[in-house]
Amino acid sequence: MGRGALGTIFRDGEIIIRQGEQGNCMYVVQRGRVEVVQHSDRGEQHLAFLNPGDFFGEMSVFEKEARSATVKAAGEAMVLKVDKKTLLRRIKEDPLLAVNLLQTMSHRIRDLDAKLSHYESGSE
Repeated sequence: MGRGALGTIFRDGEIIIRQGEQGNCMYVVQRGRVEVVQHSDRGEQHLAFLNPGDFFGEMSVFEKEARSATVKAAGEAMVLKVDKKTLLRRIKEDPLLAVNLLQTMSHRIRDLDAKLSHYESGSE
């Protein structure tokens, strides 16, 4: 892990956030790509790849819950850490940021619902 101009540089496979840990900030991918995985009794399951401009860890900014997934660098990646105070200030400066955040979160919930319906129908 190293420091970039604004963000932190993570090496391939290096964990950025770990499922089950407490968090109080979110992250924005600035360069490279990260992988989101979830651990369960059945092992590690790939959920998504995130690219520059994508964000993750946002649930910890709004809730004091444990991280729901692990995110690790997929190749070298630069990631910017954003705390709650900074996020709220940016939303006040640019309310469209809140709309974009909500749209992305809504899209993720819909995707999760679709996957859950598919799983429950026995079509793994």
